[in-house]
Amino acid sequence: MKKLLSFILSVVALVGAAAQSTTWTIDKVHSKIGFSVAHMVVSETEGVFKDYSATVVSKSPDFNGAEVTFTAKVASINTDNERRDAHLRSPDFFDADKYPEITFKGNLVKEGGKYKLKGDFTMKGVTKKVEFDVTYGGTIDTGRGVKAGFKVTGVINRQDYGLTWANKLATGEMVVGDLVTLNIKVELDKQA
Repeated sequence: MKKLLSFILSVVALVGAAAQSTTWTIDKVHSKIGFSVAHMVVSETEGVFKDYSATVVSKSPDFNGAEVTFTAKVASINTDNERRDAHLRSPDFFDADKYPEITFKGNLVKEGGKYKLKGDFTMKGVTKKVEFDVTYGGTIDTGRGVKAGFKVTGVINRQDYGLTWANKLATGEMVVGDLVTLNIKVELDKQA
């Protein structure tokens, strides 16, 4: 009898937890999936991905432990230079035809008042564990729906993901740096 009661309570707890989950989707009009990388040692080149999607499923109002999934279409890379963008989509870099998506799957974790995004980041067929810093801007009811805002920052090494194209200047410095800084601004819409 105790086992049956324990089972029933477990099922009720799971159903209750599922009922309390809130799903959020990205508002692409008010979000930016940006990055920057050193160029010719003395400056940085910036870019964005224009085609992407994200879903956040939260079980708590402060998003602690929220499940995050994200996908960016590699072919949508845009650095405001079509020649460079074509090179980035080529096998020298992302190989967009063979590896059309960059993905992330993980959790938003609150640690001592600060947030981290932790999980699996996949690019060019390589998956690595990552941890990015997150600033939570809060939530607001606009009268037309509830929104939440986040800023995600972090650094990845492109070499770790097989983006190994390299060319050197006459002085020996690299044309393109290995470290890519992520600068992601996200506005989420609460789903009914």
